[in-house]
Amino acid sequence: MNQKPYQDLNQPQALYYSHSSYGEINLRELISALWKGKWLIIVITSIFSISSVFYSLSLPNTYKADVVLASSSDSGKGGMAAMAAQFGGLASLAGINLGSGGTDNKDMALAVLNSRQFVNAFIAKHDLLVPLMASREWNQQSGLIINSELYDVDKKVWVRPVKSGKLANPSDWEAYKAFKKILKTKESKDSGLVTLSITHFSPVVAQQWAELLVRDLNAWMKDKSLNETKRNIGYLEQQLEKTNVSDMRSVFFQLIEEQTKNLMLAEVESEFAFKIIDPAVVPEEKEGPKRALMCVVASLLGGFISIAIVLLRFVFRKEK
Repeated sequence: MNQKPYQDLNQPQALYYSHSSYGEINLRELISALWKGKWLIIVITSIFSISSVFYSLSLPNTYKADVVLASSSDSGKGGMAAMAAQFGGLASLAGINLGSGGTDNKDMALAVLNSRQFVNAFIAKHDLLVPLMASREWNQQSGLIINSELYDVDKKVWVRPVKSGKLANPSDWEAYKAFKKILKTKESKDSGLVTLSITHFSPVVAQQWAELLVRDLNAWMKDKSLNETKRNIGYLEQQLEKTNVSDMRSVFFQLIEEQTKNLMLAEVESEFAFKIIDPAVVPEEKEGPKRALMCVVASLLGGFISIAIVLLRFVFRKEK
């Protein structure tokens, strides 16, 4: 008598064939659904691709000017480093800070460069508000083109649309945020060199602003140092008159002498905070926008969205 072999349905082998068959059927259904929706995928992807091409072409070119800087205070600023090492303790007791080296001065200069006070003073000094916030694009023949919807060049008034209660003229805070978007600084960890970059619609403006920034930053730091040194000399002279101890008077005389030397050297030093290693030049190649990359990303995004729409339609129809 022939008997059928016993099969245990709970064995892993049976489950494996069951799940494998179920997954294979689902995969075929998904591929079939994608194939049926191929025209929808093609249309949506094409719309994203074509739209990205027109959008990227509508964006104006931007240009970046770079200037490479080295800290001027690494050399000790005319004996200041030696004086700080020799008389730093006594000067601290007298209430005077002689500084500790070039690294701190470089960090201080970079902090000033990115401060609201310096940036707003720089914009006001050179009258940069209009080319900063109302420029639209740059043309080689006509130069920088101003957006008439933001600023009326003939009447020299701001006409930009603003919310109720706000002035058409940009505030200092708006100007600072706009300038910070185009200003970049990068410090090399190996060499310690600092690269200052300005990105703008106009390559000429980018180069000019980069040069003006370095010049004004050096002048700002120079004036700050001169004022501090003059205060130190005045304070030391006051303390000199109050003491009769010969040793202390000798120390005060040396401190005054070194401060006076530093004052004289600072007055003739034009590159006070940073020395220019590689000056900014008018860039000939655009920095942005990255049109090819924008088109590729938009095409991929359109493809993902169209595939997601087709799969969601397939899932909803299957549930119904």
